[in-house]
Amino acid sequence: MKVKKLVLILAFGLMTLSWAQQMPVVHDPVVIKEDNTYHLFCTGRGISHLVSQDLKNWEKLVPVFQEKPVWTDEVVPDFKNHIWAPDIIHKNGMYYLYYSVSAFGKNTSAIGLVINTTLDPKSEDYKWEDQGIIVQSVPNRDMWNAIDPNIVFDENGIPWMSFGSFWNGLKMVKLSTDLKSVSHPEEWRTIAKRPRSFNLEDNNPGDAALEAPFIFKKGDYYYLFLSWDFCCRGENSTYKAVVGRSKSATGPFVDSEGKALNQGGGTLLIEGNKNWSGVGHNSVYTFDGKDYYFSHAYDANDNGAPKLVVKEITWVNDWPTVQPMN
Repeated sequence: MKVKKLVLILAFGLMTLSWAQQMPVVHDPVVIKEDNTYHLFCTGRGISHLVSQDLKNWEKLVPVFQEKPVWTDEVVPDFKNHIWAPDIIHKNGMYYLYYSVSAFGKNTSAIGLVINTTLDPKSEDYKWEDQGIIVQSVPNRDMWNAIDPNIVFDENGIPWMSFGSFWNGLKMVKLSTDLKSVSHPEEWRTIAKRPRSFNLEDNNPGDAALEAPFIFKKGDYYYLFLSWDFCCRGENSTYKAVVGRSKSATGPFVDSEGKALNQGGGTLLIEGNKNWSGVGHNSVYTFDGKDYYFSHAYDANDNGAPKLVVKEITWVNDWPTVQPMN
């Protein structure tokens, strides 16, 4: 019996290792489906673009930007075309791909937009057209960081962009109907926040570690997913995904204990373990009647490489749950 048990344990370990090895290296993934193909966009030089037919086997395509957007050096001097944390939506026959340009650890940042009528590089209509800056943050002027965009439409079909990292929390701003600029007059919200030490300089990211908002509508609720703690440190990353909900797309969002997310609340959804660190920067979608959670996690068995995580969501008392990392 001991031999059989050992064989089973080894087989499970090899199966888990095989799964980890086949998952692509990604960071900050978002996904959309066009026809029968899943398109994943994520942080990378020029915005990485991968495709799959089954959410398991992925092929890497040519990046969105072969050359960096012409405006980026105005925001980040000598920008190297390493673009962060995109978000993609399809509206009015057009794909809108929002993306982040930033200097690491600073709020020298901007969110841009590039559009296309198709995601198929083989199509004669395939052409990414940059629309420039949507919103920009400036050190010592803004106590927020213009990265990690996510688009949601409220109960009246009005578009809002949530975004942010550290400083004074995650923000939300109303967009114009063409989805290419901030609306006028401007409307802003703080949708999530954690306590920040008061004696820090304004240009310091601070210790209120949260970022990467993603809002998903399910039933009567809008669910705000976000990441707490620290990414980008390989096996030392402490990212974890938390969630709150509201009956309004603009909040206020509360966790399962009723604490407001803009007062430090958040219900834990998933976190790392000895094999996987920093599980976070998630996105959530419904594909073919099933709800899916996507994020990255750092593989402790592969020198802390960030790998794609895909999990099906189960809803319990109108709250999302996912299986823990293996």
